[in-house]
Amino acid sequence: MQHDQQGDGSPTTEGGRRPKRLRLLLISGGLVIALAAGGTAAYKFGLFSEIGEPVSFGKVQEKSSRTSKASETSVVPEPASGVRMPTGPKAEFTRTSRLPDGTQIGKTTLTGAKSGFTGDVWVWVPKEYDDPRYAKSAFPVLISLPGGRGYPTNYWGTGPGLGLQQAVSDGAKAGTSLPFILIMPVHNADTKHHFDASDIPGQPKMGTWMVEDVPDFTKANFRTFTSRDGWAFMGSSAGGFGAFKHVLKHPDRFKAAIASGVDIVPDSPLWKGNTQAMDQDNPEKLAEKLIKAGGPDVYVNFQIGTAETGRDKAEKFMKEYGKGPVHTTLQVIQDGEHNGKSYVRGMREGALEWISKVMSAPTPDPAVR
Repeated sequence: MQHDQQGDGSPTTEGGRRPKRLRLLLISGGLVIALAAGGTAAYKFGLFSEIGEPVSFGKVQEKSSRTSKASETSVVPEPASGVRMPTGPKAEFTRTSRLPDGTQIGKTTLTGAKSGFTGDVWVWVPKEYDDPRYAKSAFPVLISLPGGRGYPTNYWGTGPGLGLQQAVSDGAKAGTSLPFILIMPVHNADTKHHFDASDIPGQPKMGTWMVEDVPDFTKANFRTFTSRDGWAFMGSSAGGFGAFKHVLKHPDRFKAAIASGVDIVPDSPLWKGNTQAMDQDNPEKLAEKLIKAGGPDVYVNFQIGTAETGRDKAEKFMKEYGKGPVHTTLQVIQDGEHNGKSYVRGMREGALEWISKVMSAPTPDPAVR
């Protein structure tokens, strides 16, 4: 299985990482430039401040709750059908980044009740989430999985540098993307193995973690849709494999996936040749089963850069299994490489708009202005 060249999803330079002295010069130089260009803005947007401090999401909802308790005449309207309000218990988040639009990335540690696995999860919510017009609306969820080790960090969530959060914000503003909640969990259980996003016998249950514990955590903390129309995955490399595998395996829970730079079949050495167990997490077998069952319909967008390999594998899968309830499409990224920055560019160029058309959108309250 391919892996992103670096833990942040960006390509390495020739010969690996830059020499330490050069890295320090680049870092220090970048800070000087940032300060010269506008130290106040850098501080305001979280380059130096507030990192590691507690952060909460859903303030508009908390405000409505306080108002209803303070006044007997103040009534908080019931959520619309299909909307699941946060069920609790509420997680404690610490801030890891703040974007220029004021939105924040928070991190928490989750111990999965069903998998038994403990790992970190990063979260970002769009600014629309705290808009009073959407206080009783659900938001679509995009569970975002990294490539490479995917542990102990998820490079989509450790900072906004790859541009995923900004791409969603810009798309929502332009009307080409839904304002997705991004849930960014660790993808593997350690730094030594890749687990194929699966419950490999005798290993940590990373499949259960991803399709049970992470969604349960999301439902506990955020306003979500009760139907699968509000639940999707995206991922790159090994994370892309997990993204579209989960949708094919659990079409009753998830509707769509953006799978970038992805291999098609499980290849972790931890399977130890256990073909019977592997087949239960093999996208080809899962697609075949779904086609025979006649549904439900799922949607997979493959993203492949012209400067990487793997397009032939994606096209072969599309030709053999992209039929009936399995809807597939290919986003070709011109000059795109096997890294997160290229895949975010592909999302801007079409994949975000594609997935937004098959997912449920938040609904503003016409009575609130």
